[in-house]
Order: sequence, then C-alpha cells, then structure tokens
Amino acid sequence: MTADSSKPALGVTDVGHAYGARRALDGVSFDVPVGGFTVLLGLNGAGKSTLFALITRLYDAREGRIEVFGHDVARLPGEALRRLGVVFQQRTVDLDLSVMQNLTYHAALHGIAGAEGRRRAALMLEWFDLSDRHKDKVRNLSGGQMRRVEIARALLHRPNLLLLDEATVGLDIRSRADIIGHVRRLVSEEGIGVLWATHLIEEVEMQDRVVILHQGRILAEGPVAEVVSQHGGRDIRSAFAALTGADRPRAASEAAA
Repeated sequence: MTADSSKPALGVTDVGHAYGARRALDGVSFDVPVGGFTVLLGLNGAGKSTLFALITRLYDAREGRIEVFGHDVARLPGEALRRLGVVFQQRTVDLDLSVMQNLTYHAALHGIAGAEGRRRAALMLEWFDLSDRHKDKVRNLSGGQMRRVEIARALLHRPNLLLLDEATVGLDIRSRADIIGHVRRLVSEEGIGVLWATHLIEEVEMQDRVVILHQGRILAEGPVAEVVSQHGGRDIRSAFAALTGADRPRAASEAAA
C-alpha cells in the first residue's frame, strides 16, 4: 500500500487517557518515522498497552490526536487503520485452525479473498520460514512460531506501519532473537515503519529510535545514542535507570498496562 513518506508513519500528539481517577497516559507525544524501528520502552504498567488500544481504536482517544500517515484515527479511521498492522500482547490466532486457514480467513476480512488471499498467505509463510507448517493446526506450533504466524497475518494487507506490543513475552532467548530479527528485516528490506513496545532493555539496539514511557508520561525520545548522551548514561540501560529511578527492569510476570 502506498503511503505519503513526507509524513510520519505514526504521529501521537498530547494524548491522554484515564481509568476513572487514575491517569494511564498524560500528554503523550512522539513520532514514528517511515521505514524506521522505534522502541517504546517502559516498565510493565507504564501505559504501553493503553496507548496501543488508543492507536487501534479499541478505545476512543478523547484527549489529543493520533495520526497514521497523516490520517486522524478518530476522524478517518478507515484510512488510518488500512495502513496499520498490529500484533497484540495476547495471542489472537485460532488454535483449532491450520496456519493457512488463520491467514486466509484474516485476508478475507480485508477483502482479499480466493486465489489472491492464498497467494499472499503463501508468500508470508515463505518469508517467515513457515511454509512446511501451512497445514498444521496452530496449537501444534511453538510459541515463537505462533508469533511468526501473527506477524505474517498482520502483514497480509500490506500495511506501511506495524505495531507490536510485547511480542516476545514468554518466549525463550532463541525465539525472541528470531522474532526481532524478522521484524528488523522488514524495516531494512521492505521499508515498513515499526513501533516495538517492550519492557526488555536488551531488545533495544544503538541504531534504533527509543521512546521512554514511564507512569504514563514520555521521559525521553530520539536516537538511542542521543538519549544516552543527554541523560548521562553509559548505555541505554543506565540512561533508563537514571530517568525512571529503576535499578533494573521489573519481571515479565508483573501485570502489563
């Protein structure tokens, strides 16, 4: 899908959200550039999943503005969401369908039916090294393979922006590296913009942009080297600790926002 490269892939401006009296997000603003890998880094409970729910319109954004390639998700949701692929933290694949069925049914929801849907699904399975598992029920896959199916599914309609919320939670080290490698390859080879939400500092690389979200507020944003330099850290881990007052990331078992 063609997108206007003169505009950010994602623009978030002064976004706020509350659950009753509790402010989950407060004046959040940042951009995700076209064809770049941006890490939304924050401890569990920082507000990352709430922000994803607002971007994808699971919740209405009543404070601020969210745009996907210049299209306001509140006023032009169809135009905005058409350019967006999403992988949520909780798995959403149907365990009792085959890998191919999961992909072709999702393609049909985007109006890509019949031979074209099967063709795109086959291409995605080849890209993610899953062609030999196309007939298998999803429940028979490993956790890492399920994640690859979800990412493949999110790309069927050829979005220009991919959002992934804690995509490696619960995976072993090898599976985590495999998933991150596939997504980074999408950025470098396909020019897709990526917003990768995580609480794991080791998933951040020096060439990335980073947005540090803490208790619903943005504490820093920019290239990793710039954020580290501005906040007196030796590396992104020490800069993150200095900004948030955290000696170390919380365990993955803590409840996510």
